[in-house]
Amino acid sequence: MDKNQLGVQYMQEGNWEEAAKAFNEVIEQNPKDPVAYINFGNVLSAVGDDEKALKFYQKAIEIDENAAAAYYSIGNILFSHDRFEEAKQSFEQAMKKGLDSSDTYFMLGLTHLQLNQGRLALPYLQRSVELSENDSEARFQYGLCLAQNELIDEAIIQLKKCTELDPNHSDAYYNLGVSYAFKENPSEAIAMFNQALEIQPDHLLAGHAKRLLEQTL
Repeated sequence: MDKNQLGVQYMQEGNWEEAAKAFNEVIEQNPKDPVAYINFGNVLSAVGDDEKALKFYQKAIEIDENAAAAYYSIGNILFSHDRFEEAKQSFEQAMKKGLDSSDTYFMLGLTHLQLNQGRLALPYLQRSVELSENDSEARFQYGLCLAQNELIDEAIIQLKKCTELDPNHSDAYYNLGVSYAFKENPSEAIAMFNQALEIQPDHLLAGHAKRLLEQTL
């Protein structure tokens, strides 16, 4: 096992100190290895030092301008700091450089949502789901985005699939309830709100929506 792989293994175990040591050794032995800089950046980001992590990602790009994972990691940090326009550009760069992954499409879709560009988010979230069919959170966000764009029937399909993948996803049941209410099917809507409340008894939105609907019956 090479030092990069060893460092990744330490990261998976949450052993950040040993991971940092392993990646540092790779950098000392081969200062032109962009992967080691990306991995070291990931360690720094994991322990909360985003500013220093960005420098390592940028160093990886200086060494290899096609280091797609570095652009993706920069995008994640920018997104976490609400710098959505810059994050969007980083995720787009990652995609241009060949990072054709479910995560890239997912994050680009979420970024468009944060920028109130729901229509632009749709194809990215759809592609994310196509590339990772069993990702319940991708399904949930895609379903939400469909609902926000008033594509209610399609939203219901995706939210149902989300609950099949994650039967404890209370927010998916809540949004299914909202979708059924929108389609003027109060009994099905209440059933979904009940399901959300069974999973999460303090789900305020589901409780409020259920009471409102029951008053109309």
